[in-house]
Amino acid sequence: MKKDNKKVIYWLLIGCILIFIMVVVGGITRLTHSGLSISNYKLISGTIPPMNEQEWQEAFDLYKQYPEYQKIHSHFNLQDFKDIYFWEWLHRVIGRFIGLVFIIPFLYFLIRKQLSKSTIKKSIILLCLGAFQGFLGWYMVKSGLVDNPDVSHYRLAMHLTTAFLTFAFTFWVALDLIFPKKKEIDKKLRNFIRIGLLILILQIIYGAFVAGLDAGIIHNHWPMMSEGQFMHETVYIEQNPLYKNFIEGKSGVQFMHRMLAYVVVIFIIAIWLKVRKLILTRDQLIGINALLLALAVQFILGVFTIINAVPVWLGVAHQIGAFILLSTMIFTLHRFSK
Repeated sequence: MKKDNKKVIYWLLIGCILIFIMVVVGGITRLTHSGLSISNYKLISGTIPPMNEQEWQEAFDLYKQYPEYQKIHSHFNLQDFKDIYFWEWLHRVIGRFIGLVFIIPFLYFLIRKQLSKSTIKKSIILLCLGAFQGFLGWYMVKSGLVDNPDVSHYRLAMHLTTAFLTFAFTFWVALDLIFPKKKEIDKKLRNFIRIGLLILILQIIYGAFVAGLDAGIIHNHWPMMSEGQFMHETVYIEQNPLYKNFIEGKSGVQFMHRMLAYVVVIFIIAIWLKVRKLILTRDQLIGINALLLALAVQFILGVFTIINAVPVWLGVAHQIGAFILLSTMIFTLHRFSK
């Protein structure tokens, strides 16, 4: 029986699509401030939402016991609670569904001996990443159930970044199966693209910091942070010691996100300039052109998101743009690495 056949590739690509959907729903959950609406974690029974008014009232009464309701949403009625409950519930259900989509086909392929040893090892890593992602989701939510009714931006960044990395690795494994043939590679170029990928991941982390601190609702000008100021004074006077401005201060975190955006632009344009002089395969040409297009779209979305103070639809579009940019970067790196 042929190992690593098309069914395995489809399985991995479906996993990529589901992770993408989950991240989008997670973005909506964050932007609508719905993430703390479910204050307990029940793996099986939590899949079913409240089914009648009594169950809804019990869920609402539980929500009332925590700081978000007491300090921010004390004006909420039951319908308001249902609205935010939906997004968090959907986010969790998709996460459970992804777990089943990865585990059940993996066991099927394993029993049918349709996976090579290499793919088995990579699939186990994927399963571990998925389990860790689920743990980080609850670990993040717990941080908002104490005195401060908001999740830790550090934990949010860990949760979001792990989702992006799980997607990236799943896509990479699928690409390994789609393009099994090896070829000679330019190691210097490959390493340069790798550096670009690392900078992009750092930018994604800072995007999560911005989301976690609601740092996008201030300094809503571009290219200046405010009128006449490229760097607002609060970037360097808000926190003590100084370095905390750039990991915990709203102004400093937004400034870093802006600056890293320029670095990402420079690196990707440099990659494009380096490879355009080479004789490229069709896949390499598609990858590098898609990377440049995704960069342009994402940069424009970032500008419009900040100058409009992060409306939900633009915030979600910007997150989708980050996902597409990461996808094109992974594809491009793979085509220049294998």
